[in-house]
Amino acid sequence: MKYDVIVIGAGSAGSAAATRLSEDPQISVLLLEAGPDYPDFETLPNELKFGYATGTDIMVSDEHNWQYTGKANEIAETMLVPRGKVTGGTSAINGQVFLRGLTDDFNDWSTQGNKLWTFEEVLPFFRNLETDMDFHDDFHGSEGPIICHRFKQDDWLPSQTAFYNACIEAGFPPVADFNQPDSHGVGAIPCNNPNGIRFSTSIGYLAQARHRVNLTIKAKCVARRLLFNGLSVAGVEVESGGENFVVEGEQIVLSSGTIANAQLLMLSGIGPSDHLKEMGIDLILDLPGVGKNFSDHPLIFVTANVKENVTLDGLAPRLQVGLRYTANGSIRPNDMMMWMQSFATERVNRGGNRMEGLGIRIVGSIYLASSKGQITLKSNDPNDQPFLDFHLLEDLEDLRRLREAVRIAVDLLKHSEFDEIIEKRLEPLDSDLDSDDSLNKWLLKEVTTGQHLTGTCKMGQSSDQMAVVDEKLRVHGVEGLRIADASIMPNTVRANTNATTIMIGERVAAFLKNN
Repeated sequence: MKYDVIVIGAGSAGSAAATRLSEDPQISVLLLEAGPDYPDFETLPNELKFGYATGTDIMVSDEHNWQYTGKANEIAETMLVPRGKVTGGTSAINGQVFLRGLTDDFNDWSTQGNKLWTFEEVLPFFRNLETDMDFHDDFHGSEGPIICHRFKQDDWLPSQTAFYNACIEAGFPPVADFNQPDSHGVGAIPCNNPNGIRFSTSIGYLAQARHRVNLTIKAKCVARRLLFNGLSVAGVEVESGGENFVVEGEQIVLSSGTIANAQLLMLSGIGPSDHLKEMGIDLILDLPGVGKNFSDHPLIFVTANVKENVTLDGLAPRLQVGLRYTANGSIRPNDMMMWMQSFATERVNRGGNRMEGLGIRIVGSIYLASSKGQITLKSNDPNDQPFLDFHLLEDLEDLRRLREAVRIAVDLLKHSEFDEIIEKRLEPLDSDLDSDDSLNKWLLKEVTTGQHLTGTCKMGQSSDQMAVVDEKLRVHGVEGLRIADASIMPNTVRANTNATTIMIGERVAAFLKNN
Protein backbone atom coordinates (compact mmCIF):
# COMPACT_ATOMS: atom_id res chain seq x y z
CA MET A 1 0.00 0.00 0.00
CA LYS A 2 1.18 3.51 -0.81
CA TYR A 3 0.15 6.05 1.81
CA ASP A 4 -0.83 9.62 1.08
CA VAL A 5 1.33 10.83 3.98
CA ILE A 6 3.98 9.08 6.06
CA VAL A 7 4.88 10.84 9.32
CA ILE A 8 8.20 9.67 10.74
CA GLY A 9 8.22 10.16 14.50
CA ALA A 10 5.20 10.16 16.84
CA GLY A 11 6.48 12.95 19.08
CA SER A 12 5.14 16.38 19.96
CA ALA A 13 4.78 17.50 16.34
CA GLY A 14 4.36 14.14 14.62
CA SER A 15 1.42 12.98 16.73
CA ALA A 16 -0.30 16.34 16.25
CA ALA A 17 0.29 16.26 12.49
CA ALA A 18 -0.96 12.68 12.07
CA THR A 19 -4.05 13.36 14.16
CA ARG A 20 -5.00 16.51 12.24
CA LEU A 21 -4.26 14.98 8.82
CA SER A 22 -6.38 11.91 9.56
CA GLU A 23 -9.37 14.11 10.37
CA ASP A 24 -9.87 14.03 6.60
CA PRO A 25 -11.04 10.46 5.85
CA GLN A 26 -9.73 10.80 2.30
CA ILE A 27 -6.10 11.07 3.50
CA SER A 28 -4.35 7.82 4.40
CA VAL A 29 -1.70 8.39 7.08
CA LEU A 30 1.06 6.13 8.36
CA LEU A 31 2.66 7.20 11.64
CA LEU A 32 5.99 5.51 12.37
CA GLU A 33 7.51 5.45 15.86
CA ALA A 34 10.84 3.91 16.88
CA GLY A 35 9.74 3.25 20.45
CA PRO A 36 6.81 1.35 21.95
CA ASP A 37 3.17 2.37 21.88
CA TYR A 38 0.66 2.18 24.72
CA PRO A 39 -2.80 2.49 23.17
CA ASP A 40 -4.62 2.30 26.51
CA PHE A 41 -4.07 4.72 29.36
CA GLU A 42 -4.29 1.84 31.84
CA THR A 43 -1.22 0.14 30.31
CA LEU A 44 0.90 3.31 30.29
CA PRO A 45 3.97 2.82 32.54
CA ASN A 46 4.06 5.04 35.61
CA GLU A 47 7.30 6.73 34.53
CA LEU A 48 5.38 8.09 31.52
CA LYS A 49 1.99 8.56 33.14
CA PHE A 50 2.94 10.64 36.15
CA GLY A 51 4.61 14.03 35.77
CA TYR A 52 7.35 15.06 38.15
CA ALA A 53 8.48 18.24 36.33
CA THR A 54 12.09 17.51 37.21
CA GLY A 55 13.77 20.47 35.52
CA THR A 56 16.95 18.39 35.38
CA ASP A 57 17.91 15.07 33.81
CA ILE A 58 14.87 13.21 32.53
CA MET A 59 15.17 9.98 34.46
CA VAL A 60 13.33 7.32 32.50
CA SER A 61 14.42 3.91 31.32
CA ASP A 62 16.27 3.09 28.12
CA GLU A 63 13.06 1.61 26.73
CA HIS A 64 11.53 5.09 26.50
CA ASN A 65 14.66 7.26 26.11
CA TRP A 66 17.23 7.38 23.31
CA GLN A 67 19.88 8.14 25.96
CA TYR A 68 21.97 10.38 23.73
CA THR A 69 25.16 11.91 25.02
CA GLY A 70 26.60 15.26 24.02
CA LYS A 71 29.59 17.55 24.38
CA ALA A 72 28.70 20.79 26.18
CA ASN A 73 32.03 22.52 25.55
CA GLU A 74 35.75 21.84 25.87
CA ILE A 75 35.66 21.81 29.69
CA ALA A 76 32.40 20.24 30.88
CA GLU A 77 31.92 16.51 31.33
CA THR A 78 29.88 14.56 28.79
CA MET A 79 26.18 15.37 29.13
CA LEU A 80 23.22 13.05 29.07
CA VAL A 81 20.75 14.25 26.43
CA PRO A 82 17.37 12.57 26.95
CA ARG A 83 14.94 12.28 24.04
CA GLY A 84 11.65 10.40 24.07
CA LYS A 85 11.49 6.99 22.40
CA VAL A 86 7.78 6.21 22.64
CA THR A 87 4.53 7.47 21.14
CA GLY A 88 4.31 11.04 22.37
CA GLY A 89 8.07 11.42 21.93
CA THR A 90 9.77 13.76 24.36
CA SER A 91 6.34 15.11 25.39
CA ALA A 92 5.88 11.71 27.08
CA ILE A 93 8.98 12.08 29.30
CA ASN A 94 9.46 15.83 29.72
CA GLY A 95 9.01 18.30 32.57
CA GLN A 96 5.52 19.43 31.45
CA VAL A 97 6.17 23.16 31.25
CA PHE A 98 3.73 24.55 28.68
CA LEU A 99 5.19 27.93 27.79
CA ARG A 100 4.57 29.43 24.36
CA GLY A 101 7.18 31.35 22.45
CA LEU A 102 7.03 35.13 22.70
CA THR A 103 5.53 37.45 20.11
CA ASP A 104 9.03 38.63 19.19
CA ASP A 105 10.20 35.06 18.58
CA PHE A 106 7.75 34.52 15.76
CA ASN A 107 8.07 38.00 14.34
CA ASP A 108 11.84 37.45 14.25
CA TRP A 109 11.25 34.27 12.26
CA SER A 110 9.13 36.31 9.86
CA THR A 111 11.86 38.89 9.30
CA GLN A 112 14.13 36.05 8.19
CA GLY A 113 11.87 35.42 5.20
CA ASN A 114 9.25 33.23 6.86
CA LYS A 115 6.26 35.52 6.37
CA LEU A 116 3.74 32.86 7.37
CA TRP A 117 5.16 32.63 10.89
CA THR A 118 4.30 35.97 12.52
CA PHE A 119 2.66 35.78 15.94
CA GLU A 120 -0.64 36.71 14.32
CA GLU A 121 -0.30 33.72 11.95
CA VAL A 122 0.63 31.15 14.61
CA LEU A 123 -1.80 32.26 17.35
CA PRO A 124 -4.83 30.34 15.96
CA PHE A 125 -2.79 27.13 16.01
CA PHE A 126 -1.73 27.69 19.61
CA ARG A 127 -5.39 28.15 20.49
CA ASN A 128 -6.32 24.98 18.59
CA LEU A 129 -3.89 22.79 20.49
CA GLU A 130 -4.84 23.66 24.07
CA THR A 131 -7.55 23.70 26.66
CA ASP A 132 -6.44 26.36 29.12
CA MET A 133 -8.13 25.77 32.47
CA ASP A 134 -7.39 29.25 33.81
CA PHE A 135 -7.74 31.82 31.02
CA HIS A 136 -10.52 32.16 28.47
CA ASP A 137 -9.89 34.97 26.02
CA ASP A 138 -8.64 35.67 22.51
CA PHE A 139 -5.16 34.39 23.33
CA HIS A 140 -6.12 31.02 24.80
CA GLY A 141 -7.85 27.88 23.61
CA SER A 142 -10.66 26.03 25.36
CA GLU A 143 -11.26 23.00 23.12
CA GLY A 144 -7.79 21.70 22.26
CA PRO A 145 -6.20 18.30 22.96
CA ILE A 146 -3.61 19.42 25.55
CA ILE A 147 -4.78 20.55 28.99
CA CYS A 148 -2.88 23.52 30.42
CA HIS A 149 -3.14 24.76 34.00
CA ARG A 150 -1.27 26.74 36.65
CA PHE A 151 -0.83 25.85 40.30
CA LYS A 152 -2.88 28.19 42.48
CA GLN A 153 -0.91 30.30 44.95
CA ASP A 154 -2.58 28.56 47.90
CA ASP A 155 -1.16 25.27 46.61
CA TRP A 156 2.43 26.43 46.22
CA LEU A 157 5.06 24.63 48.27
CA PRO A 158 6.96 26.81 50.80
CA SER A 159 10.07 27.05 48.63
CA GLN A 160 7.95 28.20 45.68
CA THR A 161 6.31 30.91 47.79
CA ALA A 162 9.70 31.98 49.12
CA PHE A 163 11.07 32.23 45.58
CA TYR A 164 8.08 34.31 44.44
CA ASN A 165 8.36 36.73 47.35
CA ALA A 166 12.12 37.00 46.95
CA CYS A 167 11.66 37.97 43.30
CA ILE A 168 8.99 40.55 44.14
CA GLU A 169 11.21 42.14 46.80
CA ALA A 170 14.09 42.17 44.30
CA GLY A 171 11.97 44.35 42.02
CA PHE A 172 10.63 41.86 39.49
CA PRO A 173 6.95 42.42 38.60
CA PRO A 174 4.26 39.80 39.19
CA VAL A 175 2.78 38.08 36.14
CA ALA A 176 -0.51 36.20 36.09
CA ASP A 177 -0.11 34.48 32.73
CA PHE A 178 3.19 33.68 31.04
CA ASN A 179 1.32 32.77 27.83
CA GLN A 180 0.03 36.29 27.32
CA PRO A 181 2.08 38.05 24.61
CA ASP A 182 5.41 39.41 25.85
CA SER A 183 4.73 38.59 29.48
CA HIS A 184 7.58 38.90 31.96
CA GLY A 185 8.13 38.83 35.69
CA VAL A 186 7.48 36.16 38.30
CA GLY A 187 4.42 33.95 38.58
CA ALA A 188 2.87 30.53 38.16
CA ILE A 189 4.29 28.49 35.30
CA PRO A 190 1.76 27.00 32.84
CA CYS A 191 1.99 23.20 32.94
CA ASN A 192 0.39 20.32 31.06
CA ASN A 193 0.10 17.90 33.99
CA PRO A 194 -3.49 18.09 35.28
CA ASN A 195 -3.88 16.00 38.44
CA GLY A 196 -0.26 14.93 38.11
CA ILE A 197 -0.78 13.25 34.72
CA ARG A 198 1.79 14.11 32.06
CA PHE A 199 -0.48 15.13 29.18
CA SER A 200 1.64 14.02 26.21
CA THR A 201 0.57 14.23 22.59
CA SER A 202 -0.10 10.49 22.76
CA ILE A 203 -2.71 11.10 25.45
CA GLY A 204 -4.00 14.38 24.06
CA TYR A 205 -3.90 13.77 20.30
CA LEU A 206 -3.51 10.12 19.36
CA ALA A 207 -6.11 8.88 21.83
CA GLN A 208 -8.81 10.71 19.85
CA ALA A 209 -7.58 9.42 16.47
CA ARG A 210 -6.72 5.74 17.01
CA HIS A 211 -10.12 4.53 15.87
CA ARG A 212 -9.79 6.13 12.43
CA VAL A 213 -9.43 3.60 9.63
CA ASN A 214 -7.25 5.99 7.62
CA LEU A 215 -4.62 6.27 10.40
CA THR A 216 -2.10 3.47 10.85
CA ILE A 217 0.26 3.67 13.83
CA LYS A 218 3.32 1.42 13.66
CA ALA A 219 5.51 1.34 16.77
CA LYS A 220 9.00 -0.13 17.21
CA CYS A 221 9.77 0.84 13.62
CA VAL A 222 13.08 2.66 13.14
CA ALA A 223 13.52 4.75 9.98
CA ARG A 224 16.95 3.93 8.56
CA ARG A 225 17.00 6.12 5.45
CA LEU A 226 14.77 7.97 3.03
CA LEU A 227 14.45 6.68 -0.52
CA PHE A 228 14.37 8.91 -3.58
CA ASN A 229 13.42 8.84 -7.22
CA GLY A 230 15.74 11.53 -8.50
CA LEU A 231 14.99 14.53 -6.27
CA SER A 232 11.53 13.29 -5.29
CA VAL A 233 11.10 11.36 -2.07
CA ALA A 234 9.55 7.95 -2.69
CA GLY A 235 9.52 6.18 0.64
CA VAL A 236 11.43 5.16 3.71
CA GLU A 237 13.47 2.11 4.64
CA VAL A 238 12.33 0.85 8.03
CA GLU A 239 13.77 -1.69 10.47
CA SER A 240 11.51 -3.57 12.86
CA GLY A 241 12.18 -6.75 14.76
CA GLY A 242 15.48 -7.29 13.00
CA GLU A 243 13.96 -7.09 9.51
CA ASN A 244 14.11 -4.26 6.98
CA PHE A 245 11.25 -3.24 4.71
CA VAL A 246 10.20 -0.28 2.57
CA VAL A 247 7.03 1.80 2.85
CA GLU A 248 6.00 4.26 0.16
CA GLY A 249 4.27 7.60 0.47
CA GLU A 250 3.21 10.50 -1.73
CA GLN A 251 4.31 12.92 0.98
CA ILE A 252 6.70 12.32 3.86
CA VAL A 253 6.84 14.45 7.00
CA LEU A 254 10.01 14.09 9.02
CA SER A 255 9.16 14.72 12.69
CA SER A 256 11.87 12.74 14.45
CA GLY A 257 13.36 15.64 16.38
CA THR A 258 16.32 17.97 16.15
CA ILE A 259 18.86 15.14 16.48
CA ALA A 260 17.28 12.35 14.45
CA ASN A 261 16.06 14.57 11.60
CA ALA A 262 19.58 15.76 10.86
CA GLN A 263 20.94 12.24 11.23
CA LEU A 264 18.32 10.69 8.92
CA LEU A 265 18.73 13.36 6.25
CA MET A 266 22.50 12.89 6.18
CA LEU A 267 22.24 9.08 6.16
CA SER A 268 19.90 9.50 3.19
CA GLY A 269 22.33 11.67 1.22
CA ILE A 270 20.99 15.13 2.05
CA GLY A 271 23.36 17.44 3.88
CA PRO A 272 26.83 19.00 3.70
CA SER A 273 28.52 17.34 0.72
CA ASP A 274 31.99 17.26 2.26
CA HIS A 275 30.75 15.55 5.42
CA LEU A 276 28.71 12.99 3.49
CA LYS A 277 31.71 12.19 1.32
CA GLU A 278 33.81 11.72 4.46
CA MET A 279 31.19 9.26 5.77
CA GLY A 280 31.04 7.34 2.47
CA ILE A 281 27.44 8.34 1.74
CA ASP A 282 26.27 8.94 -1.83
CA LEU A 283 25.13 12.53 -2.26
CA ILE A 284 21.51 13.19 -3.21
CA LEU A 285 21.51 16.93 -2.49
CA ASP A 286 24.08 19.30 -1.00
CA LEU A 287 22.31 21.17 1.83
CA PRO A 288 25.07 22.68 4.00
CA GLY A 289 22.67 23.71 6.78
CA VAL A 290 21.67 20.19 7.80
CA GLY A 291 22.96 19.66 11.34
CA LYS A 292 24.11 23.27 11.71
CA ASN A 293 22.43 26.06 13.74
CA PHE A 294 22.12 23.58 16.65
CA SER A 295 20.66 25.54 19.56
CA ASP A 296 19.62 24.95 23.16
CA HIS A 297 18.80 26.71 26.42
CA PRO A 298 21.94 26.35 28.59
CA LEU A 299 21.11 25.50 32.21
CA ILE A 300 22.93 26.07 35.48
CA PHE A 301 21.94 24.98 39.00
CA VAL A 302 22.14 26.93 42.25
CA THR A 303 21.46 24.21 44.81
CA ALA A 304 21.02 24.11 48.59
CA ASN A 305 20.28 21.36 51.08
CA VAL A 306 17.40 21.78 53.50
CA LYS A 307 16.94 21.76 57.25
CA GLU A 308 16.08 18.49 58.98
CA ASN A 309 12.46 19.51 59.59
CA VAL A 310 11.85 20.27 55.89
CA THR A 311 10.23 17.42 53.97
CA LEU A 312 11.36 16.64 50.43
CA ASP A 313 8.47 14.89 48.69
CA GLY A 314 9.38 13.41 45.30
CA LEU A 315 5.72 12.92 44.42
CA ALA A 316 4.78 16.55 45.02
CA PRO A 317 4.97 19.15 42.23
CA ARG A 318 8.59 20.07 41.72
CA LEU A 319 8.09 23.19 39.63
CA GLN A 320 5.34 25.75 40.16
CA VAL A 321 6.80 29.27 39.90
CA GLY A 322 9.12 30.86 37.35
CA LEU A 323 10.80 34.17 36.55
CA ARG A 324 11.27 35.63 33.08
CA TYR A 325 13.48 38.71 32.82
CA THR A 326 15.94 40.58 30.62
CA ALA A 327 19.64 40.34 31.43
CA ASN A 328 21.31 43.66 32.18
CA GLY A 329 22.68 45.16 28.99
CA SER A 330 21.04 42.55 26.78
CA ILE A 331 19.74 43.53 23.36
CA ARG A 332 17.30 40.61 23.55
CA PRO A 333 14.29 41.35 25.76
CA ASN A 334 13.08 38.57 28.06
CA ASP A 335 16.10 36.44 27.23
CA MET A 336 16.48 34.79 30.65
CA MET A 337 14.43 32.34 32.69
CA MET A 338 14.62 31.00 36.24
CA TRP A 339 12.44 28.63 38.16
CA MET A 340 12.28 27.13 41.61
CA GLN A 341 12.74 23.39 41.96
CA SER A 342 11.32 22.07 45.23
CA PHE A 343 12.82 18.59 44.88
CA ALA A 344 16.31 18.72 43.42
CA THR A 345 18.17 15.56 42.46
CA GLU A 346 21.76 14.84 41.55
CA ARG A 347 22.48 14.42 37.83
CA VAL A 348 22.10 10.87 36.56
CA ASN A 349 25.71 10.66 35.38
CA ARG A 350 26.76 11.62 38.91
CA GLY A 351 24.68 8.89 40.53
CA GLY A 352 21.35 10.69 40.79
CA ASN A 353 17.98 9.01 41.18
CA ARG A 354 14.66 10.66 40.41
CA MET A 355 13.28 9.91 43.89
CA GLU A 356 16.38 10.76 45.94
CA GLY A 357 16.14 14.38 47.01
CA LEU A 358 19.34 16.39 47.22
CA GLY A 359 17.66 19.60 48.35
CA ILE A 360 16.09 22.51 46.51
CA ARG A 361 17.51 24.63 43.71
CA ILE A 362 17.01 27.61 41.50
CA VAL A 363 17.56 26.74 37.86
CA GLY A 364 18.87 29.56 35.67
CA SER A 365 18.85 29.47 31.90
CA ILE A 366 19.59 31.57 28.83
CA TYR A 367 16.43 31.38 26.73
CA LEU A 368 17.95 33.07 23.68
CA ALA A 369 21.58 32.01 23.54
CA SER A 370 24.03 33.22 20.91
CA SER A 371 26.23 30.12 20.90
CA LYS A 372 25.42 27.59 18.19
CA GLY A 373 26.57 23.99 17.86
CA GLN A 374 26.33 21.30 15.23
CA ILE A 375 25.36 17.66 14.77
CA THR A 376 27.51 15.38 12.62
CA LEU A 377 27.57 11.68 11.86
CA LYS A 378 30.10 9.34 13.41
CA SER A 379 29.62 6.79 10.61
CA ASN A 380 27.14 5.75 7.93
CA ASP A 381 25.61 3.16 10.28
CA PRO A 382 22.09 4.22 11.38
CA ASN A 383 22.69 2.47 14.70
CA ASP A 384 25.56 4.80 15.63
CA GLN A 385 24.50 7.86 17.58
CA PRO A 386 25.55 11.13 15.93
CA PHE A 387 28.02 13.51 17.55
CA LEU A 388 26.24 16.30 19.42
CA ASP A 389 28.55 19.29 19.77
CA PHE A 390 26.63 21.97 21.70
CA HIS A 391 29.27 24.72 22.07
CA LEU A 392 27.47 25.93 25.23
CA LEU A 393 28.69 29.31 26.53
CA GLU A 394 31.16 29.65 23.67
CA ASP A 395 29.86 33.18 23.10
CA LEU A 396 31.16 35.58 25.76
CA GLU A 397 27.79 37.33 26.01
CA ASP A 398 26.20 34.00 26.94
CA LEU A 399 28.81 33.54 29.63
CA ARG A 400 28.19 37.04 30.98
CA ARG A 401 24.42 36.60 31.10
CA LEU A 402 24.57 33.26 32.88
CA ARG A 403 27.14 34.62 35.30
CA GLU A 404 24.68 37.37 36.20
CA ALA A 405 21.89 34.78 36.57
CA VAL A 406 23.89 32.80 39.11
CA ARG A 407 24.50 35.89 41.21
CA ILE A 408 20.81 36.82 41.07
CA ALA A 409 19.84 33.30 42.16
CA VAL A 410 22.35 33.33 45.02
CA ASP A 411 20.91 36.64 46.23
CA LEU A 412 17.33 35.34 45.98
CA LEU A 413 18.20 32.43 48.26
CA LYS A 414 19.25 34.97 50.91
CA HIS A 415 15.63 36.11 51.28
CA SER A 416 14.34 35.72 54.83
CA GLU A 417 11.69 33.16 53.88
CA PHE A 418 14.42 30.75 52.80
CA ASP A 419 16.00 30.95 56.28
CA GLU A 420 13.50 28.37 57.56
CA ILE A 421 14.09 26.09 54.57
CA ILE A 422 17.76 26.13 53.62
CA GLU A 423 20.60 24.69 55.66
CA LYS A 424 23.49 25.51 53.32
CA ARG A 425 24.15 26.37 49.69
CA LEU A 426 25.85 23.41 47.96
CA GLU A 427 26.63 24.95 44.58
CA PRO A 428 28.25 27.21 43.61
CA LEU A 429 30.74 27.47 46.46
CA ASP A 430 31.72 30.87 47.83
CA SER A 431 35.12 30.40 46.20
CA ASP A 432 33.40 30.01 42.82
CA LEU A 433 31.75 33.40 43.35
CA ASP A 434 34.97 35.24 44.25
CA SER A 435 35.54 36.74 40.80
CA ASP A 436 34.28 36.70 37.24
CA ASP A 437 37.14 34.37 36.30
CA SER A 438 36.39 31.83 39.02
CA LEU A 439 32.67 31.93 38.23
CA ASN A 440 33.37 31.53 34.51
CA LYS A 441 35.39 28.39 35.23
CA TRP A 442 32.59 26.96 37.34
CA LEU A 443 29.97 27.81 34.72
CA LEU A 444 31.89 26.21 31.87
CA LYS A 445 32.35 23.07 33.94
CA GLU A 446 28.79 22.82 35.26
CA VAL A 447 26.60 24.12 32.42
CA THR A 448 24.30 21.53 30.92
CA THR A 449 21.56 21.10 28.34
CA GLY A 450 18.13 22.61 28.86
CA GLN A 451 16.83 19.72 26.71
CA HIS A 452 15.25 22.24 24.32
CA LEU A 453 17.12 21.27 21.17
CA THR A 454 16.31 23.19 17.99
CA GLY A 455 17.50 24.51 14.68
CA THR A 456 19.32 21.74 12.77
CA CYS A 457 16.89 21.92 9.83
CA LYS A 458 16.47 25.68 9.79
CA MET A 459 13.48 27.32 8.12
CA GLY A 460 14.34 30.09 5.69
CA GLN A 461 14.48 31.21 2.09
CA SER A 462 16.51 29.27 -0.46
CA SER A 463 18.91 32.22 -0.68
CA ASP A 464 19.97 31.43 2.91
CA GLN A 465 22.72 28.84 2.59
CA MET A 466 21.93 27.45 6.04
CA ALA A 467 18.18 27.04 5.39
CA VAL A 468 16.89 23.49 4.98
CA VAL A 469 13.12 24.06 4.63
CA ASP A 470 10.97 26.88 3.30
CA GLU A 471 8.16 28.61 5.19
CA LYS A 472 5.74 25.81 4.29
CA LEU A 473 8.25 23.34 5.74
CA ARG A 474 9.20 21.84 2.36
CA VAL A 475 12.82 20.72 2.08
CA HIS A 476 14.61 22.95 -0.41
CA GLY A 477 15.34 21.15 -3.66
CA VAL A 478 13.33 18.00 -2.86
CA GLU A 479 9.78 17.13 -3.88
CA GLY A 480 7.37 15.58 -1.39
CA LEU A 481 9.48 15.95 1.76
CA ARG A 482 8.66 18.23 4.68
CA ILE A 483 10.09 18.64 8.16
CA ALA A 484 7.95 19.61 11.13
CA ASP A 485 9.22 19.90 14.69
CA ALA A 486 11.66 21.98 16.75
CA SER A 487 14.47 21.34 14.26
CA ILE A 488 13.02 23.95 11.86
CA MET A 489 13.19 26.86 14.31
CA PRO A 490 15.51 29.57 12.91
CA ASN A 491 16.09 30.73 16.48
CA THR A 492 15.03 28.95 19.64
CA VAL A 493 11.88 30.39 21.15
CA ARG A 494 12.24 32.14 24.51
CA ALA A 495 10.19 29.41 26.14
CA ASN A 496 10.22 25.69 26.76
CA THR A 497 9.83 24.19 23.32
CA ASN A 498 7.04 21.61 23.63
CA ALA A 499 4.05 23.89 23.03
CA THR A 500 5.67 25.57 20.02
CA THR A 501 6.69 22.19 18.60
CA ILE A 502 3.10 20.94 18.81
CA MET A 503 2.02 24.13 17.03
CA ILE A 504 4.47 23.32 14.22
CA GLY A 505 2.83 19.89 13.89
CA GLU A 506 -0.56 21.57 13.61
CA ARG A 507 0.78 23.87 10.91
CA VAL A 508 2.30 21.18 8.70
CA ALA A 509 -1.03 19.36 8.72
CA ALA A 510 -2.77 22.57 7.63
CA PHE A 511 -0.20 23.13 4.86
CA LEU A 512 -0.70 19.60 3.54
CA LYS A 513 -4.48 19.79 3.71
CA ASN A 514 -4.49 23.10 1.85
CA ASN A 515 -2.06 21.68 -0.69
